[in-house]
Amino acid sequence: MRKAMIVWGGWPGHDPDLCASMIRGWLKAEGFEVRIETTTAAFADPAIHDLSLIIPIYTMSKIEKAEALNLCAAVRSGVGLTGHHGGMCDAFRDSVDYQFLCGGQWVAHPGNIIDYKVDLTKPDDPIMKGLKSFEHRSEQYYMHVDPANEVLATTTFTGEHAPWIEGVVMPVVWKKRYGAGRVFYSSLGHRAYELDVPEIRTLMTRGMLWAARE
Repeated sequence: MRKAMIVWGGWPGHDPDLCASMIRGWLKAEGFEVRIETTTAAFADPAIHDLSLIIPIYTMSKIEKAEALNLCAAVRSGVGLTGHHGGMCDAFRDSVDYQFLCGGQWVAHPGNIIDYKVDLTKPDDPIMKGLKSFEHRSEQYYMHVDPANEVLATTTFTGEHAPWIEGVVMPVVWKKRYGAGRVFYSSLGHRAYELDVPEIRTLMTRGMLWAARE
């Protein structure tokens, strides 16, 4: 049985506890044994090197250098990493080691909760296959991203709320390698109920399965 660890905490506005419960259920349905932790100290545990998958859900907050380095080493050795929205890519803002691992960092969501479109860029990728571009209402994340990411979906900013970014095409979903490990991220899912949007749930579930070490 493959083993996964979800670590949740940080800013409560992203419903980390509810997201952890939902994702735990998805993983158990796929046959994973799931460990739940609520402090960043879990990332320093040597046992995480034996996991198949790690899911951080920990907006903002702090991570100790040793915790970040052990997490990076675990993924580099082959453990998968998957996350969504600020729970993964607006966590631990002062840790460049963590940001290098994730492939991106949130910096703004102009207009806050708005209507925008998610455009699939690789509809034939196994993670996205059968899905179509879709409209969504939530925070439209503006991010600083790693050019090495393999981008699976994007969104385009209209400039309505920040005129200087009109026409900017921003990655929304990506996957990447980090050493021997696989990393998957989706910027969708500001609140827990958004994870039940069929397209979001599908791509997140597939992304976790893709990233998880066999």
